[in-house]
Amino acid sequence: MSLNDAMLKAEAAKHPYPLLFATVSGAHLYGFASPDSDVDLRGVHILPAREALSLEVPPETVTHEDFVEGIEIDLVTHDAKKFFGLLLKRNGYVLEQVLSPLVVLSTPEFEELRAIAPFCATRHHVHHYRGFALNEWEMFKRADVKRIKPLLYVYRVLLTGVHLMRTGEVQANLPILADEYNMPFLHDLVREKTQGTEKGELAQADVELHTRNVEALTDRLLDEAERTPLPETTECRPALNDLLVRLRLKSV
Repeated sequence: MSLNDAMLKAEAAKHPYPLLFATVSGAHLYGFASPDSDVDLRGVHILPAREALSLEVPPETVTHEDFVEGIEIDLVTHDAKKFFGLLLKRNGYVLEQVLSPLVVLSTPEFEELRAIAPFCATRHHVHHYRGFALNEWEMFKRADVKRIKPLLYVYRVLLTGVHLMRTGEVQANLPILADEYNMPFLHDLVREKTQGTEKGELAQADVELHTRNVEALTDRLLDEAERTPLPETTECRPALNDLLVRLRLKSV
Protein backbone atom coordinates (compact mmCIF):
# COMPACT_ATOMS: atom_id res chain seq x y z
CA MET A 1 0.00 0.00 0.00
CA SER A 2 1.35 3.43 -0.94
CA LEU A 3 1.73 6.09 1.72
CA ASN A 4 1.03 9.80 1.37
CA ASP A 5 4.39 11.23 2.38
CA ALA A 6 3.19 14.84 2.51
CA MET A 7 0.28 13.87 4.75
CA LEU A 8 2.57 12.00 7.16
CA LYS A 9 5.07 14.86 7.26
CA ALA A 10 2.21 17.22 8.11
CA GLU A 11 1.18 14.97 11.00
CA ALA A 12 4.74 14.81 12.32
CA ALA A 13 4.95 18.61 12.11
CA LYS A 14 2.09 18.89 14.63
CA HIS A 15 4.25 17.40 17.39
CA PRO A 16 4.71 19.77 20.36
CA TYR A 17 8.45 19.01 20.63
CA PRO A 18 11.28 18.91 18.09
CA LEU A 19 11.60 15.46 16.55
CA LEU A 20 14.83 13.55 16.10
CA PHE A 21 13.04 11.34 13.60
CA ALA A 22 9.73 9.82 12.60
CA THR A 23 9.39 6.53 10.71
CA VAL A 24 6.58 4.20 9.70
CA SER A 25 6.17 0.99 11.67
CA GLY A 26 3.37 -1.57 11.90
CA ALA A 27 1.69 -3.31 8.99
CA HIS A 28 3.07 -0.89 6.38
CA LEU A 29 6.64 -1.65 7.46
CA TYR A 30 5.88 -5.36 7.69
CA GLY A 31 4.57 -5.45 4.12
CA PHE A 32 0.97 -6.48 4.75
CA ALA A 33 -1.08 -3.30 5.17
CA SER A 34 -4.73 -3.52 4.16
CA PRO A 35 -6.49 -0.57 2.49
CA ASP A 36 -8.02 0.35 5.87
CA SER A 37 -4.91 -0.26 8.01
CA ASP A 38 -3.88 2.42 10.48
CA VAL A 39 -0.59 4.17 9.82
CA ASP A 40 1.77 3.72 12.78
CA LEU A 41 4.23 6.60 13.05
CA ARG A 42 6.98 6.10 15.60
CA GLY A 43 9.85 8.31 16.58
CA VAL A 44 11.85 10.28 19.12
CA HIS A 45 11.22 13.77 20.45
CA ILE A 46 13.75 15.95 22.23
CA LEU A 47 12.72 17.54 25.51
CA PRO A 48 14.19 21.01 26.02
CA ALA A 49 16.94 20.98 28.62
CA ARG A 50 14.85 23.14 30.98
CA GLU A 51 12.07 20.52 31.04
CA ALA A 52 14.42 17.55 31.15
CA LEU A 53 16.22 18.98 34.21
CA SER A 54 13.07 20.17 35.96
CA LEU A 55 11.62 18.68 39.17
CA GLU A 56 8.38 18.24 37.25
CA VAL A 57 7.94 14.90 35.50
CA PRO A 58 8.40 15.57 31.78
CA PRO A 59 6.32 13.82 29.09
CA GLU A 60 8.67 10.98 28.19
CA THR A 61 6.07 9.52 25.82
CA VAL A 62 3.74 11.52 23.60
CA THR A 63 0.84 9.93 21.72
CA HIS A 64 -1.44 11.52 19.16
CA GLU A 65 -4.18 10.02 17.00
CA ASP A 66 -5.72 11.70 13.99
CA PHE A 67 -7.96 10.74 11.07
CA VAL A 68 -6.89 12.02 7.68
CA GLU A 69 -8.72 11.07 4.50
CA GLY A 70 -10.46 8.29 6.42
CA ILE A 71 -7.23 6.71 7.67
CA GLU A 72 -6.19 6.69 11.32
CA ILE A 73 -2.67 7.94 11.94
CA ASP A 74 -1.20 6.88 15.27
CA LEU A 75 1.89 8.88 16.28
CA VAL A 76 3.88 7.69 19.31
CA THR A 77 7.23 9.16 20.31
CA HIS A 78 9.59 8.80 23.26
CA ASP A 79 12.02 11.36 24.59
CA ALA A 80 15.55 10.63 23.41
CA LYS A 81 16.74 9.49 26.85
CA LYS A 82 13.92 6.98 27.24
CA PHE A 83 14.31 5.72 23.68
CA PHE A 84 18.07 5.28 24.01
CA GLY A 85 17.45 3.36 27.22
CA LEU A 86 15.10 1.03 25.36
CA LEU A 87 17.78 0.47 22.72
CA LEU A 88 20.08 -0.72 25.51
CA LYS A 89 17.43 -3.11 26.87
CA ARG A 90 17.40 -5.57 23.98
CA ASN A 91 14.17 -4.18 22.57
CA GLY A 92 13.81 -5.29 18.96
CA TYR A 93 10.80 -3.06 18.39
CA VAL A 94 12.80 0.17 18.78
CA LEU A 95 15.61 -1.23 16.63
CA GLU A 96 13.07 -1.74 13.86
CA GLN A 97 11.82 1.83 14.23
CA VAL A 98 15.30 3.36 13.92
CA LEU A 99 16.18 1.18 10.94
CA SER A 100 12.82 1.40 9.16
CA PRO A 101 13.30 2.25 5.47
CA LEU A 102 10.04 4.26 5.60
CA VAL A 103 11.44 7.54 6.90
CA VAL A 104 9.00 10.43 7.29
CA LEU A 105 11.25 12.91 9.10
CA SER A 106 15.02 12.81 9.43
CA THR A 107 17.80 14.92 10.97
CA PRO A 108 21.61 14.69 10.86
CA GLU A 109 21.55 13.30 14.41
CA PHE A 110 19.09 10.63 13.30
CA GLU A 111 21.59 9.49 10.69
CA GLU A 112 24.10 9.15 13.53
CA LEU A 113 21.60 7.07 15.47
CA ARG A 114 20.97 4.82 12.46
CA ALA A 115 24.72 4.17 12.29
CA ILE A 116 24.87 3.33 16.01
CA ALA A 117 21.71 1.21 16.28
CA PRO A 118 22.95 -2.00 14.60
CA PHE A 119 25.69 -2.22 17.23
CA CYS A 120 23.03 -2.26 19.96
CA ALA A 121 21.85 -5.70 18.83
CA THR A 122 23.00 -8.68 20.91
CA ARG A 123 22.29 -12.39 21.03
CA HIS A 124 19.83 -11.64 23.85
CA HIS A 125 17.41 -9.98 21.43
CA VAL A 126 16.24 -13.53 20.83
CA HIS A 127 14.17 -13.22 24.02
CA HIS A 128 12.27 -10.24 22.62
CA TYR A 129 11.32 -12.04 19.41
CA ARG A 130 10.53 -15.37 21.02
CA GLY A 131 8.36 -13.80 23.73
CA PHE A 132 6.53 -11.54 21.29
CA ALA A 133 5.82 -14.43 18.93
CA LEU A 134 4.57 -16.71 21.71
CA ASN A 135 2.15 -14.06 22.93
CA GLU A 136 0.80 -13.47 19.41
CA TRP A 137 0.49 -17.22 18.79
CA GLU A 138 -1.44 -17.81 22.02
CA MET A 139 -3.89 -15.04 21.10
CA PHE A 140 -4.33 -16.56 17.64
CA LYS A 141 -5.04 -20.01 19.07
CA ARG A 142 -7.54 -18.73 21.65
CA ALA A 143 -9.56 -16.71 19.15
CA ASP A 144 -12.87 -18.23 18.07
CA VAL A 145 -12.48 -16.66 14.64
CA LYS A 146 -9.06 -17.21 13.08
CA ARG A 147 -7.90 -14.03 11.41
CA ILE A 148 -5.04 -13.44 9.01
CA LYS A 149 -3.49 -10.44 10.76
CA PRO A 150 -2.38 -12.09 14.04
CA LEU A 151 -1.05 -15.09 12.14
CA LEU A 152 1.04 -12.85 9.90
CA TYR A 153 2.40 -11.10 13.00
CA VAL A 154 3.55 -14.45 14.39
CA TYR A 155 5.42 -15.33 11.21
CA ARG A 156 6.83 -11.82 10.85
CA VAL A 157 8.21 -11.71 14.38
CA LEU A 158 9.75 -15.18 14.21
CA LEU A 159 11.36 -14.60 10.83
CA THR A 160 12.68 -11.17 11.82
CA GLY A 161 14.23 -12.78 14.89
CA VAL A 162 15.71 -15.65 12.89
CA HIS A 163 17.17 -13.23 10.37
CA LEU A 164 18.64 -10.99 13.06
CA MET A 165 20.26 -13.93 14.84
CA ARG A 166 21.59 -15.40 11.59
CA THR A 167 22.86 -12.25 9.88
CA GLY A 168 22.94 -9.48 12.48
CA GLU A 169 20.62 -7.44 10.23
CA VAL A 170 17.14 -6.11 11.01
CA GLN A 171 14.59 -7.04 8.35
CA ALA A 172 10.92 -6.50 9.25
CA ASN A 173 9.29 -6.91 5.81
CA LEU A 174 7.49 -10.25 5.68
CA PRO A 175 7.35 -10.69 1.87
CA ILE A 176 11.13 -10.19 1.71
CA LEU A 177 11.60 -12.67 4.56
CA ALA A 178 9.24 -15.14 2.89
CA ASP A 179 11.50 -15.19 -0.16
CA GLU A 180 14.68 -15.34 1.91
CA TYR A 181 13.47 -18.36 3.89
CA ASN A 182 11.57 -20.11 1.09
CA MET A 183 8.07 -19.84 2.55
CA PRO A 184 5.97 -18.99 -0.55
CA PHE A 185 2.66 -19.74 1.18
CA LEU A 186 3.17 -16.53 3.17
CA HIS A 187 2.69 -14.54 -0.02
CA ASP A 188 -0.79 -16.03 -0.32
CA LEU A 189 -1.64 -14.98 3.23
CA VAL A 190 -0.23 -11.50 2.61
CA ARG A 191 -2.27 -11.21 -0.58
CA GLU A 192 -5.47 -12.13 1.25
CA LYS A 193 -4.71 -9.54 3.93
CA THR A 194 -3.68 -6.69 1.65
CA GLN A 195 -6.58 -7.18 -0.74
CA GLY A 196 -9.12 -7.53 2.03
CA THR A 197 -9.78 -5.74 5.31
CA GLU A 198 -7.84 -5.28 8.51
CA LYS A 199 -9.94 -7.97 10.22
CA GLY A 200 -10.06 -10.40 7.33
CA GLU A 201 -10.62 -14.04 8.24
CA LEU A 202 -8.59 -17.00 7.07
CA ALA A 203 -10.18 -18.77 4.14
CA GLN A 204 -9.03 -22.09 5.61
CA ALA A 205 -7.84 -22.09 9.19
CA ASP A 206 -5.38 -24.97 9.04
CA VAL A 207 -4.23 -24.59 12.62
CA GLU A 208 -2.37 -27.89 12.57
CA LEU A 209 -0.21 -26.83 9.62
CA HIS A 210 0.53 -23.43 11.10
CA THR A 211 1.29 -25.03 14.46
CA ARG A 212 4.00 -27.16 12.86
CA ASN A 213 5.41 -24.13 11.05
CA VAL A 214 5.45 -21.95 14.16
CA GLU A 215 7.07 -24.68 16.25
CA ALA A 216 9.73 -25.23 13.59
CA LEU A 217 10.47 -21.51 13.31
CA THR A 218 10.64 -21.15 17.08
CA ASP A 219 13.16 -23.99 17.22
CA ARG A 220 15.16 -22.39 14.44
CA LEU A 221 15.15 -19.05 16.24
CA LEU A 222 16.68 -20.68 19.30
CA ASP A 223 19.18 -22.63 17.18
CA GLU A 224 20.27 -19.48 15.35
CA ALA A 225 20.70 -17.71 18.69
CA GLU A 226 23.12 -20.43 19.78
CA ARG A 227 25.45 -19.75 16.85
CA THR A 228 24.69 -16.09 16.13
CA PRO A 229 27.53 -13.71 15.23
CA LEU A 230 25.92 -11.11 17.49
CA PRO A 231 27.85 -10.23 20.66
CA GLU A 232 26.91 -11.07 24.22
CA THR A 233 26.77 -7.42 25.24
CA THR A 234 26.49 -4.11 23.44
CA GLU A 235 29.18 -1.47 23.32
CA CYS A 236 26.96 1.30 21.95
CA ARG A 237 26.21 2.94 25.31
CA PRO A 238 29.05 5.56 25.12
CA ALA A 239 27.99 6.59 21.60
CA LEU A 240 24.34 6.90 22.66
CA ASN A 241 25.33 8.88 25.74
CA ASP A 242 27.42 11.27 23.68
CA LEU A 243 24.58 11.78 21.21
CA LEU A 244 22.07 12.39 24.02
CA VAL A 245 24.29 14.99 25.69
CA ARG A 246 24.72 16.86 22.40
CA LEU A 247 20.97 16.78 21.77
CA ARG A 248 20.30 18.22 25.22
CA LEU A 249 22.90 20.95 24.82
CA LYS A 250 21.46 21.83 21.45
CA SER A 251 17.99 22.18 23.03
CA VAL A 252 19.06 24.78 25.61
